[in-house]
Amino acid sequence: MKVWTVANQKGGVGKTTTTVSLGGLLAQWGLRTLLVDIDPHASLTSYFRYDPDGLEESVYSLFKGVAQKQAVDPLGLIHPTGTEGLDLMPAEMALATLDRQAGKLDGMGLVIKQAMGQLQNRYDHVILDCPPILGVLMINALAACDHLIIPVQTEFLSLKGLERMLHTLDMVTKSRRVPLPYHIVPTMYDQRTRASIDSLKVMRESYPDHVWHSLIPVDTQFREASKAGIPPAFFAPQSHGTLAYGKLVEELLNDHETLPQAGAGG
Repeated sequence: MKVWTVANQKGGVGKTTTTVSLGGLLAQWGLRTLLVDIDPHASLTSYFRYDPDGLEESVYSLFKGVAQKQAVDPLGLIHPTGTEGLDLMPAEMALATLDRQAGKLDGMGLVIKQAMGQLQNRYDHVILDCPPILGVLMINALAACDHLIIPVQTEFLSLKGLERMLHTLDMVTKSRRVPLPYHIVPTMYDQRTRASIDSLKVMRESYPDHVWHSLIPVDTQFREASKAGIPPAFFAPQSHGTLAYGKLVEELLNDHETLPQAGAGG
């Protein structure tokens, strides 16, 4: 089982769209896939029409179990998405309180990793959708994953978020002592705008070893798929955005063992 984390320390760059798009494609290709929402904003949860305020069981239950010293079976937290081969471990707003609690408790940084270990034989892939803030949730996601995917909107403010994310990655790499492979994925590219063209150029010049050679274009079908609560791979399989994510998935599956790693160039 491979665990991919989708993260960036800036909101609005396409993290949830990336998570749903990759997950839908993996499921479409016959790979058992679990999406895990660890963002208190719960956009991924809402995508699949679950109410983050009305859930009795969610990923928060894992952290609550650690706090209360009670074992929680992650299988009991899994919800269907309506797409065959694609499941969801949803989020609830209570996740926002974790950073206040974490300082008082041991073992809060490895909760997700331990839970994923219990699901080892159930799924081929797990994709974690992160909050845009450095805290216990992002630390959990980086500790648990085999590969990091950093979506970066092709505009200049997003480049600052990328800098912060890479700084965090350096810190985490030192603490885990195992290099973490990662891809920087340009998103929301609009070839009609100078901002997209220039920021993509800067991104590729600044991080030549890690920026994915292709890109994800602006695609209105992502919005329509979200309205329908269906992964883009099933809602609009031939859209430009879905085809672009298809290329990314192929590379992640084929080249996983030889991708650049944190601390190597860039």
